Amino acid sequence: MNQLILQQGASKELVHFPHILEFAHKKNNTIQLNSFSSNVTDCICLYYILEGKFTWIIDLQEHTLYPGDFAMVLPGQRIGGQSSILNIGALFWIKIATEDSGKLLLGKWSGLTKKEKISVNQILLVNKEQHVLKLKEAHLLLHNLQAELQNEEVGFYTRANQLLDELFILISRQLIRQNNSRRDFPQTFLKLEQTLRQNLAHQWTVEEMATLIGMGTTAFTEKVKNYSGFSPLNYLINIRIAEATKLLKRNEANVTDIALNTGFYSSQHFSTTFKKLTGYTPTEFRKNKTPDQ
Repeated sequence: MNQLILQQGASKELVHFPHILEFAHKKNNTIQLNSFSSNVTDCICLYYILEGKFTWIIDLQEHTLYPGDFAMVLPGQRIGGQSSILNIGALFWIKIATEDSGKLLLGKWSGLTKKEKISVNQILLVNKEQHVLKLKEAHLLLHNLQAELQNEEVGFYTRANQLLDELFILISRQLIRQNNSRRDFPQTFLKLEQTLRQNLAHQWTVEEMATLIGMGTTAFTEKVKNYSGFSPLNYLINIRIAEATKLLKRNEANVTDIALNTGFYSSQHFSTTFKKLTGYTPTEFRKNKTPDQ
């Protein structure tokens, strides 16, 4: 994966694009502690999830994002990782400056007509509480934008801004289609995760999990893979680790008890799995964790 983080004022690739404050294509192989603190944005922040599962707090609401999910945060809104953590996975993000103190979201760089700019502006502002969209088409646009910024071939300035226009058109159309509805994630899977969390000490099998929502194991496995990016057992392990990180913040909780309560066979099994997925042993994580606010 060709990773990069471009920042205005520090990256030559953005010299011709003062409206692009930051562009990134990043993959995390371990949990990044204290790397995504909550803050109020002064620009448009757009995120697209490529791999993994990310839990973010956007305007005081918790959102869990999976591959194909797209998050939009407008000026004046707050975003940050749960406990300031940036989870394991891969994502694109881009931060775009606005004009007229944030009232005009698409600036002079845009090739849209004045009428189209006004329409997109209104759609984004009216639907500003819809932070998460299912927008798989954004992947190719962001991939191509990265190529234009890096390669600087003939016409790159025009093409890069066209891709941004296409992205905002795509976002606007999807917002209209969703029409203030919930994101496309089956209620059955939300209930499944709640059920698993209530009894993580149980050694769940794929067959048992499939039975909980009335599906065969093959269809269930495919559904979980499509929605979460993980196999059912890895999906379950991620839930176990997520719950364990919460318990580790309580200094009075014994590591062995946490291991058994979250479904691991032993403290050694827990420690090995935890380090593999987070890059830290449970003890190291406890020492380096961000205190709850």
